[in-house]
Amino acid sequence: MRANNIIDRLKGVASKEKRKVQLRFFKTGVGEYGYGDVFLGVMVPQVRSIVKECWQNITFEEIETLLHSPYHEARLTALLLLVKIYEEQRVGTQHAVSANNKIQQQIFDIYTSNTDYINNWDLVDLSAPNIVGHHLFDKDCSLLYEFAQSNHLWKQRIAVVATLYFIRKGEFMHTYALAKLFMDTKHDLMQKSVGWMLREAGKRDVSQLRTFLNEYKAIMPRTMLRYAIEKFSAEERRGFMKR
Repeated sequence: MRANNIIDRLKGVASKEKRKVQLRFFKTGVGEYGYGDVFLGVMVPQVRSIVKECWQNITFEEIETLLHSPYHEARLTALLLLVKIYEEQRVGTQHAVSANNKIQQQIFDIYTSNTDYINNWDLVDLSAPNIVGHHLFDKDCSLLYEFAQSNHLWKQRIAVVATLYFIRKGEFMHTYALAKLFMDTKHDLMQKSVGWMLREAGKRDVSQLRTFLNEYKAIMPRTMLRYAIEKFSAEERRGFMKR
């Protein structure tokens, strides 16, 4: 399977009406975070269907070609292919484990060296937990902090959203540590992503979230706080929003 074959398939299921919606939804206007992105008008379920059909018959070289495409949906397809192949590496014999680990490392390396192309929130959110989060779980997580402290919006979002995998495993340390680094962020997408991760951590341990919020609510961006307390009662939400 070649990258151009997949792009042809994407074009074949594209919709002009859906494209119009995407251009507005993903903020592609002048001065907006998605400015210059090119959409075909293909929905995520359609992309997933293509991934399911071709993931076993495509090389990493062709996936990288897709990832470098100007088409948003082609980059999404590339990322979901990487996620699928990464997740398909199953534990087996010692030889198989070693081979699978090498493939997962290769996918992680491709991902982290191509962050300029993972350049919208959906691309990050559908891939970072299952590649970056999974790969760094129980390992050195200094890359998360390197990304968080960069001036690169998408690296920053990757760092935060990757911790969703940690949260699902009951580990919240990095989520809270990264949240502290973004208390002065002005970007709406980062305020939302940090608030989202805090909310997810709170679903597993609400007392820890309350303790954190009580300490930082006075300096936390309003959008971040609103996202973090979304599952609280109306009365408690009002109390936190009053600071």
